[in-house]
Formats: sequence, structure tokens, C-alpha cells
Amino acid sequence: MQEIEKLKVLQSQRESFKSRTKQREQEKNAESQTETTCPECGGRQLTHDRERAELVCQSCGLVIDDEFIDRGPEWRAFDTDQRNKRARTGAPMTLTIHDKGLSTMIDWRNKDSFGRSISSKNRAQLYRLRKWQRRIRVSNATERNLAFALSELDRMASALGLPRNIRETAAMVYRDAVDKNLIRGRSIEGVGAATLYAACRQCSVPRTLDEIAEVSRVSRKEIGRTYRFVSRELGLRLLPTSPLDYVPRFCSGLTLHGEVQSRTIEILRQASERELTSGRGPTGVAAAAIYIASILSGERRTQREVAEVSGVTEVTIRNRYKELAEKLDIEIIL
Repeated sequence: MQEIEKLKVLQSQRESFKSRTKQREQEKNAESQTETTCPECGGRQLTHDRERAELVCQSCGLVIDDEFIDRGPEWRAFDTDQRNKRARTGAPMTLTIHDKGLSTMIDWRNKDSFGRSISSKNRAQLYRLRKWQRRIRVSNATERNLAFALSELDRMASALGLPRNIRETAAMVYRDAVDKNLIRGRSIEGVGAATLYAACRQCSVPRTLDEIAEVSRVSRKEIGRTYRFVSRELGLRLLPTSPLDYVPRFCSGLTLHGEVQSRTIEILRQASERELTSGRGPTGVAAAAIYIASILSGERRTQREVAEVSGVTEVTIRNRYKELAEKLDIEIIL
């Protein structure tokens, strides 16, 4: 019975939260639909006078609207420390936490809201509250699964140096997989690595299966098999990876200038127009184009250096660069 009551309370909280967000969106839409031209002179130079809460035309001085609602804070801050101390809002919602960051946490420091130390008499009670708070945050098997999987996703993304938007995308794909019950019978690490690989391809920041396998606890074969299953079941329409997506990362790893990068992109575009990139590994083609561009720009890099950065063999680079040079009529002086 207690679990049913808890579920009812959670459902009511979610409904109230949805209604509040909908109301805020309506208010924002109403504000955005204010006039953009002056009805008197037709001028478009309208300014908001924040002190008087008025919308004023700069051309004729007509007050178009007044009594604006100031949604900003009532306090002022002159540096980051003051802003953090005076702010009363928490972190934004995020999909990378199993409860989307809406739950509270009891700080590990034994201090109250004024920064004073908690007395030794109340520390035992605070310890019990902290312990039960950790237990309550994860209430069922689904949340336990999400908590472990999303922490694994964050660990792998940090090891690969991936930006925040890819972590959010990977968490969203994993949540969709959980909702469709695709996790059953498969390892959490395997599905997490597969969703991270899919998110990298969706956001055009590709990582190879070998790179994902290095930071994960599963094999490359399992990641590929799970990725194909998840993308088929979720209907992820991902285009084949283009060699152009690898150029900035490889050039940065080789400390090459922007001229080499732009010349590499031009070579790859010519190769794509003549269909020289189809049916070949994108990393090998990108590495060969970078090798050619580095020679043409006078910033020569050896095949071994390019191979170490790109993760392909020297033989692959040699075969691809000879093919590109022959088909595109590029004269290379070694």
C-alpha cells in the first residue's frame, strides 16, 4: 500500500510539473508575440526600458507597451562567486542522471545553510538522513539500471573527451532502449557503449568501434552487434560516416595548421565527387588525404605518425594515398 501511495504522489508531482512547464511556455509565447514595429511611425527600433518596464520606440518616443514582468532576479551580482552564493535555483534538468537532476542531495560536509558546523549531537541524525536519501533516490530496478548505465556512459564519454551534447544524446537513446525493453538479455555496458557510438555518429563527432571498445568493458564485436540491434529496433537512421568528420581531430593530433586541413577537405571533396570514398574505410581515406595535404603544404608528416593518430596501418595509408594521387592527378614529390 505504501508503494502505491508513493507512486500516486510521484504521478501527481509529475503532472503538476508538466502543467507548470506548459504554462511557462504559453507565457513565453505570449511575450514573444509582442509588436515588432511602432504603430505610430512604423519604426523597428524598439527598446525595452527595464527601469520603467516599458517598450519604447526610438524614432518617435511612443510607449508601445508597459508593465512588463521582470523575470530576472531581484538581487545583483558582480562576480561568479556572488552569483553562485545568491542564486536559489539548482542545476538544469539533464538526461545524464537517472532522475533527470530533479532530486535533492544532502551535502557530505557537516555544515548548515549559514556555513556553521553541525553539533556532534546532531551529526548522527544527519548521517542517517544522508544514508536514507541515497537509498530513496533509487527506488526500483529500472532506476537502478539507469543509474549504473548513465554513470558508465559518463565515464566512457570523459575518457574519450566527448562534449556535453553527445552525453545527452547517448542518455536519450539509452532511455528509449530501456522504455522498449531492449536491455533484457544484454549487458548494460554493451548497450551503453552501443548508444554512445550511435550518439557520436548522430552528432557528427565520430569515434571508431575500436576507440569505444578501449574505454568500455566489452569487446568490439559485442558493441557492433548491440549497435546494429538497437539502431534497428529504435529506427535510428544514421548515414555512413564521412571521412570529412575525422579531419579536424586527426589534424589537431598531428599539430597541423589550418591550410593543411582546408587542403585535405578539398582533396576529400574531389574524391567524393569521383566516388573514390565509397566502399572504403573513412579513417583510412581521411588519413591518406591528410598525408597528401601535409606533403603539398610543406608540413610533411610520416606515414607512421599519421597511422598512430588515425588508428589505421601504414599499409592502408600507402594504398589509399597512391589511389587518390593517381585518380586525382596529384603529383607528390617524396
